[in-house]
Amino acid sequence: MYIRQPIVAVLGHVDHGKTTLLDYIRGSCVAAREAGAITQHIGATEVPLDAIKKICGNLLKGKQFKVPGLLFIDTPGHFAFTTLRARGGALADLAILIVDINEGMMQQTEESIEILRKYRTPFVVAANKIDAISGWRKADGVISQRLEKQIEATRKEFDEKFYKLVGSLYEKGFSAERYDRIRDFTKNVAIVPISAKTGEGVPELLMILIGLAQRFLEKKLMTEEKEAEGTVLEVKEERGLGVTVDAIIYNGILREGDKIVVGGKKGPFVTTIRALLKPKPLDEIRDPSDRFQNVKEAHAACGVKIAAPELENTFAGAPIKVVKNLEEDIKKIQQEMSIRIETADEGIILKADAVGSLEALAFMLKEKGISIRKADVGDISKRDIVEAETNANPLNKVILGFNVKVLPEAEESNEVDIITDKVIYHLLEKFDEWLEKKRREVEEERRRQITHPGMIMFLPNYTFRVSKPAIIGVRVLAGEIRPGQKLIRDDGKSVGKIKSIQHEKRTLTVAKQGMEVAVAIEGATVGRQIKPGQIMLVDISRQEIQQLLDMDLTLDERDVLDKLIKIKREK
Repeated sequence: MYIRQPIVAVLGHVDHGKTTLLDYIRGSCVAAREAGAITQHIGATEVPLDAIKKICGNLLKGKQFKVPGLLFIDTPGHFAFTTLRARGGALADLAILIVDINEGMMQQTEESIEILRKYRTPFVVAANKIDAISGWRKADGVISQRLEKQIEATRKEFDEKFYKLVGSLYEKGFSAERYDRIRDFTKNVAIVPISAKTGEGVPELLMILIGLAQRFLEKKLMTEEKEAEGTVLEVKEERGLGVTVDAIIYNGILREGDKIVVGGKKGPFVTTIRALLKPKPLDEIRDPSDRFQNVKEAHAACGVKIAAPELENTFAGAPIKVVKNLEEDIKKIQQEMSIRIETADEGIILKADAVGSLEALAFMLKEKGISIRKADVGDISKRDIVEAETNANPLNKVILGFNVKVLPEAEESNEVDIITDKVIYHLLEKFDEWLEKKRREVEEERRRQITHPGMIMFLPNYTFRVSKPAIIGVRVLAGEIRPGQKLIRDDGKSVGKIKSIQHEKRTLTVAKQGMEVAVAIEGATVGRQIKPGQIMLVDISRQEIQQLLDMDLTLDERDVLDKLIKIKREK
């Protein structure tokens, strides 16, 4: 048994500094390289303990650690969380939630928090871009010492922004405080003010991460020298190697020549490792002619490139396991690939690039009260269109695709809409917009099919034609009017039928409350059936009145309907 390095994911809103932070850490590692062999791994950056101690300097002086270092997953956005799982949980042991202290919480930050909550992953908040606070001067020392060296106005602005962030986290259900003021890290989320650009606060961030890993994750990080388990990070074509996978090994040892079970698009498959590759150390990676070097084995936790036959059949987020007992291992991989999402007979169709992203999306949609009919990994096909078409509710005739393609056969459908994106919150934003638009369309269609309440007043001095048809100016007092509807007076007597509605020389299909329009009424004569100042109501059949009583109407529409019922009863 040995303690592996914890896997750390970096989450946060776009442009809040995820890449800048990792670039700074990597750059510092190159500077500290004589202290430990730093390699820029595939989709991951390994930072050995010696390098962390060198970057942290006096902060870790005299401290002893069993944790050998940190492995940062440097994939963009939520990828590390939504697509990468280890045994049904999150692949990452720890996370950094990076927030621009000047902008505060943004939509993707909130989404990141929901994902961290779903997987119950411990996290630290990096309050980035302190250098952008007006008047900020770079200084040495920890945050309390650096703040002392700032002018009062700068300190005040920092405090305002910092406690606004604390308040936002509190609203999300997390008690948070500056890391140097926390006594119990199990009850509070640590906030570390940093500048990824200048490196201020980064040593403190690394100190907190290594400290938390040592104190709270030691048991979780114990791993045996047994058959490796891992997750596919990316499937790539490499010149001279064919299709390879970049993978994270989170348990055990992987060796060249090992037989492995890999999760595939059509179920698990078995292949044999031809080569294990790692990039050369950072200062040598600039030579693209020989980017990788062969290694005989890879120990958890690490990033590694695997070359083996048939890898084009796998996908990002698929599990990998060295074969020990073939039948059992295949069953285990099948279980890991199984999708744990509640589905219903009526609901939207969900497609994604990996099981993890599918589950994360389903989790967020459930929070919005959206039901799911089918959730599946893979590109959008004709079969998905056919399934979406069988939904009775028009609001469910949609397919959401995260990071997937639409196959040519599936592109045309008059009934079903397809929404795709490579960023979860963009996809959900597009879906919200579609839903809003679709609801309006459905409501409009419903109003066309069932006559809705409407009440108008004949405006004095606005008689354009006396009869055949009568054309008069009216104000819509409540509800709406449409061509083809019959009108009655408030004494129950019939007026005639609306032939057309015009507003500023434009023909309208509907006029709503508050509008003043010209209406042509067939069968009415001004001075006989109608007079200026007259109130008229849309006539509605008994059957439609019955249907309207069960519908959501506005207060004004409900009021007009009550008036109409009263008129009809009296008549």
